[in-house]
Amino acid sequence: MEENFKMLAKTFYGFEELLEKELRQLGAKNIQKGNRVVSFEGDLGFLYKANLSLRTALKILKPIHTARVQNEQELYQLFYDFPWEDYMEVDSKFVIDSVVHGTLFTHSQYASQKAKDGLVDQFRERHDDRPSVDLNRPDLRINLHIQNDQCTLSLDSSGASLHHRGYRTVTNIAPLNEVLAAGLIQLSGWQANTDFLDPMCGSGTFLIEAAMMAVNQPPGMKRTFGFQKLTSFDESLWKKIETEALHQMKPIEFLDIYGSDIDLRAVRVTRHNLKVAGLEEVAKVLQSDFVKLEPPTSEGVLVTNPPYGQRIGEDEDLKEVYPVWAKHMKESFGGWNTYFLTADLEMPKDMRLKPTKKTPLFNGALECRLFEIKMVSGSNRKPKD
Repeated sequence: MEENFKMLAKTFYGFEELLEKELRQLGAKNIQKGNRVVSFEGDLGFLYKANLSLRTALKILKPIHTARVQNEQELYQLFYDFPWEDYMEVDSKFVIDSVVHGTLFTHSQYASQKAKDGLVDQFRERHDDRPSVDLNRPDLRINLHIQNDQCTLSLDSSGASLHHRGYRTVTNIAPLNEVLAAGLIQLSGWQANTDFLDPMCGSGTFLIEAAMMAVNQPPGMKRTFGFQKLTSFDESLWKKIETEALHQMKPIEFLDIYGSDIDLRAVRVTRHNLKVAGLEEVAKVLQSDFVKLEPPTSEGVLVTNPPYGQRIGEDEDLKEVYPVWAKHMKESFGGWNTYFLTADLEMPKDMRLKPTKKTPLFNGALECRLFEIKMVSGSNRKPKD
């Protein structure tokens, strides 16, 4: 059997436990949590499976060398001496992504430049020719991590970040990261046996991620990966892993997943992206203002990413809209567990609703909170006509 080796799965701050759970369910060995990363062990087939199936991972890295470097010349020499011909050809295209911490190296781009110089000089010395740098479509993506004087070289087996699922061909302004959306749904505790609703669905990311979970569709089904360009790529093994994952999918049918948006264009974008994902039958989407939307059932999970900042539209101030949302939630959403991801840390206070949980997260560089607000069944419900 293929020998196991160490891998690293990168994720968002606050998602480490979610990713650890996913890896354990997938069958990873020797799992260890870190800060925004989870290390684990598996074979080549598991590397393929992790890229295809993990919902809360951003990258799957395979470390290939560690060394100590004290200065830029030693970093150059490390890349000059390393056997790159085991991983690439003289006409290959590559890119080096660097992450540096400490006082020896303080600029990631400079570290990438010195590393690149060492690599290409090795090929130029041996072949009088060199690989070229391609930021967009490299054959090999190299990850360089420097912590003080400890340097780790890794192969980026994912290529483009795993949040690029391949289904979102049309977006609205500032669409939500797919990995972030998947993690938020998992943090809500939603299971496919209860209703799911996003009343401000934007381009439909929450709905599509929920639909993929409900039918057990691999999140990487619509994309390609960096490992497919490596010299070690085993196509027959990959096809076996892919086929096994697709055979575990459930039938495509409506599964009580609902979305709405006040903007008709957002509704159309969501429907388009659901269709691209092959999940248009799993969710229903309609145009509606949140305060006019009635819940489909008496219990369910609401997850949404409302507008940030001061204004929701031309004339509407968020501070004025929040209490209106809260009133509607009290009257119509008793029995629902609601979750709001927002950078407005005063949102619950302005809504005059007390959150039962506050989870610190980041949406890009924005510090956010996922507020859990449980609406008590039967309280403040408007009387029936």
